[in-house]
Order: sequence, then structure tokens, then C-alpha cells
Amino acid sequence: MKTSVLLAAFWLGLVAHTASAAGPLVIAHRGASGYVPEHTLPAKAYAHALGADYLEQDIVLTRDDVPVVLHDIYLDTVSDVAVRFPDRKRADGRFYALDLSLAELKQLRVRERFNAKTGLPVYALRYDSTNAPSTFAVSTLEEELQFIQGLNRSTGRVAGIYPEIKQPKWHREQGHDISKIVLPVLARYGYATKADACFLQCFEYSEVKRLRNELGWKGRLIQLYSTKAKEEDGSDFTYLSSPAGLKELAAVADGIGPPLGRIVTWPAAGAAPKVTELVALAHAAKLAVHPYTLRRDELPKNCPSFEALHVAAFRTAGVDGIFTDFTDVTVAWLKANGAR
Repeated sequence: MKTSVLLAAFWLGLVAHTASAAGPLVIAHRGASGYVPEHTLPAKAYAHALGADYLEQDIVLTRDDVPVVLHDIYLDTVSDVAVRFPDRKRADGRFYALDLSLAELKQLRVRERFNAKTGLPVYALRYDSTNAPSTFAVSTLEEELQFIQGLNRSTGRVAGIYPEIKQPKWHREQGHDISKIVLPVLARYGYATKADACFLQCFEYSEVKRLRNELGWKGRLIQLYSTKAKEEDGSDFTYLSSPAGLKELAAVADGIGPPLGRIVTWPAAGAAPKVTELVALAHAAKLAVHPYTLRRDELPKNCPSFEALHVAAFRTAGVDGIFTDFTDVTVAWLKANGAR
């Protein structure tokens, strides 16, 4: 048997093992963002080492149409862009990735998320970025995929990817078709079908349908839900939470990604959690449910503990996977409760 065939069989076996891992999936939200500045390669490496099944990539475009990994279309809450490129501020006071070339973006130093007005960190006890190293930089999607696949090979443990197309309607209004640019990059690195260790996600329902029907995405597809009933792009999450809406959604998507508040809430301090019917309805439509986000330093209102949040999400609500800022805690909880 040729070496190339042996390697192909080896990789297919690893991917299959990851895709069929017993128990709910642990999805590293922006990497190990509870410990290292979000979406940096060190954050992805640490999440991989902590046992994440999937690593998330939020994707936006640069001025020269290069997909880069950033949570927002803005740069001013995670970098020193205001200092390095003060002339790029738009009339709304924000600094957009789309207004910088990749070469300019690479000059920025990434730090822990902070309030652009006050300069204070959003999460006070997370990574201290006072003297953040220059290695904390914005990565292109391609660089991140190369990095993750290198880790998969060197460790022998495959972590899948979980990219999000960020604000495609806005990008198109600015003259850039982000989805058309991202899909070929994913395909080039072996992420194109439902057999591949990849979930592609987007908040805009019109774009989810476009990805599947017009652009021909054949991989797994997740419809994200926001906290609002209806978004500016027209996505109606009240309808998409109904049996009819979920049935319609199931024609194009493989699952949903709602905020935790759409699944479980605590009516009052000391009260038992109240679980909505969304998970049951989604499962009835044969849709997976991967809510966001477990944060031990930002618990839902009246939730008594991080332990209680895990119990409510996995045991009471029965989700199929979850986004977490603290990969190690979630992995440990699943192991301790016989789900790993």
C-alpha cells in the first residue's frame, strides 16, 4: 500500500474518532479564552491541549479580502489599533478590520478584551495584558487552519474547527462577499463535507440558506440564534424556535446555536432552573443543539454556581454540545459525570 494511502486512512480514522466521540461536544469559545486572549494562536493551542473537541473561529475580512480570525468586525476592543492607526477611525468612532490591509493588521498587538472607552478589561481576573507579548497577533484563517492541523498531527488527537461567518450582509453592503471567500479556504484544507470535523455557523438565516442552496456548502451547518426576537437582517428567532420554523430550518441546517438564556433560566435566587422546550423541539426536528457560552466569571442571573450551570445544560436540558470559555472545567465535568 502506498504511503499516501496509509496516511489518508490514518487521518480519516482520526477524524471519524473525533466526529463520533461519546458524549456532548466541548467547543472552545474563541479558544481557551478564559485563560489567554481570545482568538490568538496560543489560545487555540491551550484549548487543544485541554481537550476541546472543536475550536471556534470567528471570521471577518481585511481590506484586501483576506479572511482573519476576530470575534468582531471591529478591532478597538482587542488591539492597539487606535494607537497605531488613529486615522482609520470611522465617523461612528470604531476601527474596522475591513479598513486595514492584512499587512497593516499584522502590525497590531492583540490583548485581552477591554472596554474601548475606559480601557478596563471586560473580565477583571483574566489574562493581564499590561505587558502582552507581540506574539499575540491577529491570525488569518489559513494560518489558524495550518496551526490546528499541525497540532492534530503532532498530538495524534484531532480537534475539529467551528468557523462563523460574521455579518455577511454588512460585508456585502461594504462590497465584500465574505462567504464566497471563506468556503474555498475551508475546502482547500479538507473541510467541505459532513464527514469532515467542521461545523460552519452564522446568525443570518438568509445567509445560512444561501450557503447551502446557492453557494453549495455540503458540510455541517449551524443556525446561530441571538437574544433578540428578530434581527436587523430579518432573521426571526421567535419563528425559528417554533415547531414550524425548526422544521423549515432542518431543510438546510444540521443544528442550532442558541444563547443559554433561550434554553435555561433561573427565575429567582435559590429557585430550580427553568428549561424551555427549545432543545426538545430541535431534537424532534433532528437538529443538534450547541448553545453558548459557559463562563464561570459571568454566570446567568440567579444561577448559583458554574457546577449548577453545567448540570442544567447537560443533564436537565440535554444539549448535544456547548461553547465554553473554560475548556478544562467542562471536559472535567463531563468526565466526572460519565459522559466521557
